[in-house]
Amino acid sequence: MIEDLQKYYGYLFDEALLQEIADVAIAKEVKANEVIIDIGSYITSIPLLLSGAIKILREDKEGGDLVLYYIEKGDTCAMTLSCCMGQTKSKIKAVAETDVKLLMIPKQKMSEWLSKYKSWQEFILQSYHSRLQEFIDAIDTIAFLNMDQRLLKYLKNKALVNQNETISVTHQQIANDLHTSRVVISRLLKALEKKDKIKLYRNQIKVLEL
Repeated sequence: MIEDLQKYYGYLFDEALLQEIADVAIAKEVKANEVIIDIGSYITSIPLLLSGAIKILREDKEGGDLVLYYIEKGDTCAMTLSCCMGQTKSKIKAVAETDVKLLMIPKQKMSEWLSKYKSWQEFILQSYHSRLQEFIDAIDTIAFLNMDQRLLKYLKNKALVNQNETISVTHQQIANDLHTSRVVISRLLKALEKKDKIKLYRNQIKVLEL
């Protein structure tokens, strides 16, 4: 565990903090599409990603999802930090975008390390800043982009976090993530293919412009 921590977090954290994380963290592996944190659940641990990517979603009253942003290796989720600090139920859903390896840190350590380690304090503040910027980007995308632009942005982001220009996804899955209908997504995908932005295959899409 300490080797993975040094590889992905060594440039951020002090040696003493890395050792403390190794002592208390619980290693966890999650398969793609598994729910890691559900809406309404109490969060008892802070996740640190070692590999893979997680998508963070909001849910409407009818149970529909909307992708807000992704977190990747060397990162954590500010929403879980906020829930830990406020001891409130989760307002987001975290789902493994790919197979994921992560470390779960007991929430009690969060406040302890804030006063003990400057590097942890800076990491938490930077995480809040990054997630806030991604929230703003998500709001801008919904408010100012047409659905075809939102779709292309979604496909590019998905390709980047999967580290593969060809992504395995169905039209229905995209519709769920973008909170729209499959018919709309299918029509827009065909239009993007005609513009040479993407190439469509069965349950796969190749993004031609990353």
